Amino acid sequence: MDDNDVPTPEHRRPEGVDDATVEALGKLSEAFEVIEDARGHLYRFHRLTGTADLALGEAVEMFRTAGHGDVADRLQTELVGRNVLEGRWTFQVVEEYDDGYYATFKDLEAAARKDLVDGRRHLYEAEMKEDRRTHGRRHHEATPRDGSDQAL
Repeated sequence: MDDNDVPTPEHRRPEGVDDATVEALGKLSEAFEVIEDARGHLYRFHRLTGTADLALGEAVEMFRTAGHGDVADRLQTELVGRNVLEGRWTFQVVEEYDDGYYATFKDLEAAARKDLVDGRRHLYEAEMKEDRRTHGRRHHEATPRDGSDQAL
């Protein structure tokens, strides 16, 4: 058997770990991946809101230049720089999410892996790969041909 046809040790379950544990960790990993995606959307929300606020500032100046000072003043005082949530701009929302819910989720996911499978990641997916790939066939290897599994 070729070295590329065997998963690396970090992608093999430790001795004594049962299927139910690997499946539960796989579901936890799936949930955390959704949280990572949600976090990305939150950062996108932060960037889009900031971009809109800057464009709004430009619109205010354009209204003022066009002779619509009353519209410009109302937009300036009621909307430019307004909090998106009570007392918070989007950077504060992002920080609170990162420091609270996200950090707790990340820490607990890592702790479960450390406690149950010596910190190994993606065991469920690694075993799925072993089950689904065609062993011995080019482009179905367990690891990269050059051994650079860490880069993936």
